[in-house]
Amino acid sequence: MKKITFSALLQLCLLMSFAQIKVQGLLTENFTNPIALGVQVPRFSWQLVAEKRNTMQTAYEINVTTDKGSAWKSGKISGSQSVQINYAGTPLQSDQKYTWKVRVWDNNGKASPWSEAASFKMGLLNTADWKAKWIEAGYVEDSINRPAILFRNQFALAKKIKSATLYITAHGMYEVQLNGKRVGDAYLAPGWTSYNKRLQYQAYDVTNMLNNGNNVIGATVGNGWYRGFLAWDDNKNIYGKKLGLLAQVNVVYTDGTTEAIVTDDKWKSTNSAIKSVEIYHGETFDAREEKSGWAAIGYDDGGWKGVNLLTTTFDNLISTENEPVKKHETFKAIKVITTPSGEKVLDFGQNLVGWVIVKAKGNAGDKIVIKHAEILDKAGNFYTENLRAAKATATYILKGGAEETFEPHFTFYGFRYIKLENYPGEINPDNFTAVTLYSDMKPTGTFTSSNALVNQLQHNIQWGQRGNFLDVPTDCPQRDERLGWTGDAQAFSRTASFNFGVNNFFDKWMKDVAADQLADGRIPHVIPNVLGPDNGGSAGWADVATIIPWNMYLAYGDKKILETQYPSMKAWVKFMTDKSKNDLWNTGFHFGDWLFYRPFDDNDGRSAVTDKYLIAQCFYANSVQLLINTSKVLNKADDEATYTALLKRVKDAFLKEYVTPSGRLVSGTQTAYVLALNFDMLPENLRKQAAERLAENVKSYDTHLTTGFLGTPYLCHVLTRFGYSDIAYSLLLQQDYPSWLYPVKMGATTIWERWDGQKPDSTFQTPGMNSFNHYAYGAIGDWMYRQMVGLDTYEDGPGYKHIRVKPHVGGGFTNASASLQTYYGTLSSGWKTEDNKILMDVEIPANTTATIYVPTTTATAVTENGKAVSTLTDIKVAGTEEGYVLLQVGSGKYHFVIAK
Repeated sequence: MKKITFSALLQLCLLMSFAQIKVQGLLTENFTNPIALGVQVPRFSWQLVAEKRNTMQTAYEINVTTDKGSAWKSGKISGSQSVQINYAGTPLQSDQKYTWKVRVWDNNGKASPWSEAASFKMGLLNTADWKAKWIEAGYVEDSINRPAILFRNQFALAKKIKSATLYITAHGMYEVQLNGKRVGDAYLAPGWTSYNKRLQYQAYDVTNMLNNGNNVIGATVGNGWYRGFLAWDDNKNIYGKKLGLLAQVNVVYTDGTTEAIVTDDKWKSTNSAIKSVEIYHGETFDAREEKSGWAAIGYDDGGWKGVNLLTTTFDNLISTENEPVKKHETFKAIKVITTPSGEKVLDFGQNLVGWVIVKAKGNAGDKIVIKHAEILDKAGNFYTENLRAAKATATYILKGGAEETFEPHFTFYGFRYIKLENYPGEINPDNFTAVTLYSDMKPTGTFTSSNALVNQLQHNIQWGQRGNFLDVPTDCPQRDERLGWTGDAQAFSRTASFNFGVNNFFDKWMKDVAADQLADGRIPHVIPNVLGPDNGGSAGWADVATIIPWNMYLAYGDKKILETQYPSMKAWVKFMTDKSKNDLWNTGFHFGDWLFYRPFDDNDGRSAVTDKYLIAQCFYANSVQLLINTSKVLNKADDEATYTALLKRVKDAFLKEYVTPSGRLVSGTQTAYVLALNFDMLPENLRKQAAERLAENVKSYDTHLTTGFLGTPYLCHVLTRFGYSDIAYSLLLQQDYPSWLYPVKMGATTIWERWDGQKPDSTFQTPGMNSFNHYAYGAIGDWMYRQMVGLDTYEDGPGYKHIRVKPHVGGGFTNASASLQTYYGTLSSGWKTEDNKILMDVEIPANTTATIYVPTTTATAVTENGKAVSTLTDIKVAGTEEGYVLLQVGSGKYHFVIAK
């Protein structure tokens, strides 16, 4: 009896030992259980969970298997790396599913149990894996309205199905059905890339959607970005004139045999009830022409036409590399408005991107027209002038009878308000649901403070990102533009990486940057490039080639984006070097500090005009610096030496051309001093006076900013770096134009394109360029997260492997806090002032280390959970620095009290 009790106690002790550490959150290529991976060497990531402080991984073991046996047994590998571990097993096979699990050992001598199994499936890795043919409509299309096309095929499966995967893409946008049911929850597929060079295909597990016996597959294809109108001047058919479909269902039977159902000459085609569809103009749907059950068994397609087969190669096909566009939040109208002009308008309370699902009951032929707008004018009327040529209209023609439900398919709208025309019957808000569409990025960051207006600003920043991160980082979602402007994206990229997981999103888009880069190294203004070869090479826009890869490396610790983009980065710097004379880049077209402060009646020269070539030289130097950093990470010593020498020459040329001996810049604007200081263009002995000039300039504008797209992201960072956090806070809290909170006070729910998109008298800026959903000025979020709350990562431990928590308490705030879901787990910090004390709560995830900067000058003023920090063995006091006590810590939750 005693032996049994002892054995039971021993097992219990072993279980408790194991329970102290476990593994969760397994990712393959940053996805949970992905299918259709296109990389031969996928990478694995996982998180450690441990209650004990200072827990670090010391070793790991990975097992990868298939239903046929082992693919990789890593054995026990020493090291703390738990993010982006390269697969190192037998070569991976197309269309094959793999499962994997991992266990780890920690620095306390404990081993975890094996994790729960994760899986990944490979895509079609070789062009020969595609048995399908491209098909196009077999009839003459209406070349004016260009309706969406229906494709259909019936097929039989004679054996019991083990698994089935649908691989599909289109020339245009597609939606696909199997046996009358929609496949997947992705919208606007296949997304937008530089199609002629990189066309993504998607994969769906359709095992449970197929029947033994007869089946039907059907697809609807509309214009989308492929041949729709984009940009200006009747610009259409950019990638091709004909819509097309490519689809292949790979079926595996339980007896081990396989079969491929493919697009071929057996398919049929016809017009759809989507009579016209354009991204800018919207969609017209005539329910009277809807072909009920067209994608289901039993439908008579005798009147349909055949299809045309193409001989197109598959060299440009790639697996989907980022998260698809999906539906997210829904909104009901908060009120129904009859405007002074008599318009019937619904207000959804939030400027959003997506569409409205409409329910209606009426007679056959009744035509409901829905127009979309971001804002009402000064009189309270529906305002669409800022949409320019975009019609942004949904038109639904009823078939009559029972209640009908309508929603678009291949377009999207940027709106808060809709105007109804010809709606049958009473307008019931319950019959209208606004649904958001954006890339399925995982929300990662939160921020809150004691200031309600700043909290609304954070709300606006995140909603600006939601609305404009729709497969590409668009500048705006409502007018006839919606393009991937490079300057906006680079300015906002670090803020974006806090709010949402954008590693895959930017990795995919940056590959298109490289694909559309011109032979001389120029980066086009927009990516994908639909403006032509002459529109590129602008400082601060084209520098997206270097800025975003480096920012993504810092945010996620992923070297692969640096390796992939390195040739593009070098080519862009070479372009600037080639265009420079004596290392001075003062040629070419540049947007400059876009939308900087310009008073309407500028009699005393208050417009903050910054020399465009001064700006160009600063960004030139920054891109060279980022190449130095990247070459160091990639162990390219020769390049590091080359670019280090180039950087010195570029900065010397800047000093000679743009700086007086006393340190005054030829442009005295905030942006000039911000860029010069942020990019270290000035020698150490001239930086203090330059920062003073910047601070005085801000004061001279009655503590208002005057910066545009290029200066704004760095303004508060530079002020804080040089000891002017009080001014940075004053700028953040400024409520008059121009400021971040001015739009908030005016009722904004997203970030505006202009500081004064709506003026204090409620009139509007020029309608030719006045978006109320532009994210660029939301870059202030980066300062709020990294400086105000203080969550940051060191370059020697990017991706928050080595964390810095350095808050800047002030601004009249009584509290501020933020959290971030990193690859290692939850990182959070918050501070609060009360009773002559500062309280700090910090959480550091397992398998990371952190330096916490506690705002005080002496460690004796700091306790952690009631004990003096100097007495604690799991916290190391590492000295003082500029008003902070530095504490070295590992993982865990910490509660500090700092006596003032």
